[in-house]
Amino acid sequence: MNVLFCASEAAPFAASGGLGDVAGSLPRAIRNRKVACRVVMPLYGDIKPEWREKMKYLTNFNVPVGWRNQYCGVFEMTWDGVKYYFLDNEYYFKRMGLYGFYDDGERFAFFSRAILEMLFHIDFKPDIIHTNDWETALVPVYLNLYYRHLEEFRNIKTVFTIHNIQYQGKYGLEILEDTVGVSRADAHILEYDGCANFMKGAIECADKVTTVSPSYAGEILDPWYSHGLDGLLRKKQYKLCGILNGIDTKGYDPATDKNLAENYDSATFAKGKPVCKKDLQEIFGLHDWPVPVVAMVTRLVGHKGVDLVRHVAQEIVNNGCQLVVLGSGEHEYESFFGDLAARNPGSVGVKIGFIPSLARKIYGGADMFLMPSKSEPCGLSQMVALRYGTIPIVRATGGLRDSIHDSGDGQGNGFVFDNYNAHEMLHAILRAKEGYEHAEGWQVLVKRAMECDYSWSASAKQYVDMYEQVCSLW
Repeated sequence: MNVLFCASEAAPFAASGGLGDVAGSLPRAIRNRKVACRVVMPLYGDIKPEWREKMKYLTNFNVPVGWRNQYCGVFEMTWDGVKYYFLDNEYYFKRMGLYGFYDDGERFAFFSRAILEMLFHIDFKPDIIHTNDWETALVPVYLNLYYRHLEEFRNIKTVFTIHNIQYQGKYGLEILEDTVGVSRADAHILEYDGCANFMKGAIECADKVTTVSPSYAGEILDPWYSHGLDGLLRKKQYKLCGILNGIDTKGYDPATDKNLAENYDSATFAKGKPVCKKDLQEIFGLHDWPVPVVAMVTRLVGHKGVDLVRHVAQEIVNNGCQLVVLGSGEHEYESFFGDLAARNPGSVGVKIGFIPSLARKIYGGADMFLMPSKSEPCGLSQMVALRYGTIPIVRATGGLRDSIHDSGDGQGNGFVFDNYNAHEMLHAILRAKEGYEHAEGWQVLVKRAMECDYSWSASAKQYVDMYEQVCSLW
């Protein structure tokens, strides 16, 4: 079986979030299951010269974009056993940053069409084209409209994965003919709620629609989570499923992580983790007290649950916890946490921004990791926290529900609260603090957390099983 994995970003080349992590890890895990999987992504200006120097020019061709043709070059390289194709057009992609431009609709319409045109020019014929999020959502649409009648495309199946339904690729209907290249007769494929909606087109045209956790697949059928697509998804529920993401356990390994003050594993954490905690307290100017450190590494935006934290932050500190926050986002939350740290010197440490090396120190040195999200399609941070023996405290939503189970029954790996309520969250934190104060039981919990397997191996098996199911269709 051959799989072409299409993504607008992939680590380590260019990544801004969870999709980049997935595109940098899942194809390798799929290849480990004896499936030929290759990745295609844009050749961004942000890609560092040391990567570009390793790329090999392959070919070039023209891509239809509405009424015009645009140049596309193809470069390739193999990294960590996976072949990557990079599609080059300097007008669209030689910019600082990946997204947020006025012509993103045109940029990713070009990218989606170029993926299919590329298949005429390379030595790889996929059985499955796996597309991800709105940036590649037009691939199944273009395949069905313009390529399906050709012999070499007739049996190709498509999978579309929703990583975050909030971002759908919505534009005015006027872009359909001139920019997207979809005629009025076919406009109904993309039209939804008065807009041209790229994600809607993929949901209509793909053979299978997946999400990044089983719970999220159920949640997006509810208007609370769906951002307007619940009606369509309920109609297409027969082809919807959820597969929980994994993490790169080689990249996230406290036994080898050079950012930590001392390395440790599930047998030596009782010695190594206190050293990392002391280092973390020094970095954030916290008192060297034997109290639990509750940490957040997050975007400071409302749906990540920081509004809940704002309501009870002082109570968290007053109840004998130290609080560490690393992140950036909305000004009101940045200002709040800065003020909170100023009012509570030695008990609250805040750094605005995102510093990957510091995030690793937080995973290694904190006792608890707080993720009170309003919605969370999958979440990777809670799995990384488990890997580092930092006990997650989460709200039961999306992938948090699927990966973290309350330790109240003596078998779980974290602390969970159900309702989006600040005092329910505070109660979960205080339960965790009570557990922390029983040192022997806490050591058992930390060991159990570190031994949880959220590697890509289990998820990759589910993806391969799903690919085989899709290949058997018609």
